[in-house]
Amino acid sequence: MARSALLNVMVQAARKATRNIRRDFGEVENLQVSMKGPADFVSAADRRVEQALHQELERVRPGYGFLMEESGAIKGADQSHRWIVDPIDGTTNFIHGIPHFAVSIALERHGELVAGVIYNPIMDELFVAERGGGAFLNDRRLRVTQRRELSDAVVCCGIPHRGRGDHALFRHELARVQAKATGIRRSGSAALDLAYVAAGRYDAYWERGLKPWDIAAGIVLVREAGGTVSDIDSGRDMLQTGNIMATNDALHGELGRELKAAQTASSARQAAG
Repeated sequence: MARSALLNVMVQAARKATRNIRRDFGEVENLQVSMKGPADFVSAADRRVEQALHQELERVRPGYGFLMEESGAIKGADQSHRWIVDPIDGTTNFIHGIPHFAVSIALERHGELVAGVIYNPIMDELFVAERGGGAFLNDRRLRVTQRRELSDAVVCCGIPHRGRGDHALFRHELARVQAKATGIRRSGSAALDLAYVAAGRYDAYWERGLKPWDIAAGIVLVREAGGTVSDIDSGRDMLQTGNIMATNDALHGELGRELKAAQTASSARQAAG
């Protein structure tokens, strides 16, 4: 595929920032790790990758703002553009030696997501998408699956961490979807989960309590692969709510109904004491 100048900038930044990630991954036991909260770790590699991404993107697009996992929001002189960056999505996988993690970069223009890059450096899988230009994996065009029933679908989800999220609600959701779907998967990287929906590896995905940097690039990928993305209550403001559902068009309504029924059952149980 012939990439735009914008995607070339993003791909170059992702590859450059992860140049030493294989070495870090190979020496994962020696990484300096600090705990940010229950089951939520940040590694020295995470910080290095974020710094490298910031430096490279600032160099090629000076003045753009940033929203990054470790450094937070950084305002730029150009307030119409903002990079949304996750240096290592799937940090827990990374520091446990599981090769399922990715760099995620999205560009927001005037409040709208316009481009996304998700790169798994261990598998050398590069997912890219730009609004109106389609979604690609290593230059191969991506399309979401065409399955029309949950009974034929493999569905991915996120499980709330210890001490975070509504565990009771998740158990109701899991029970409802598990009873309908062919299989359930949990991978540990929201960015790759969305990329896998775009690639047709998963038919659907849902998760609650995410951050903008977890999902921004993946939203662009799924949309450009012909899929549907919404918050779990069928709105569009996933970056604010952190609750996301991604499917092909045919499955979106059915999955949404199952998740809504689970929410109703969970609320009724809590009210009953």
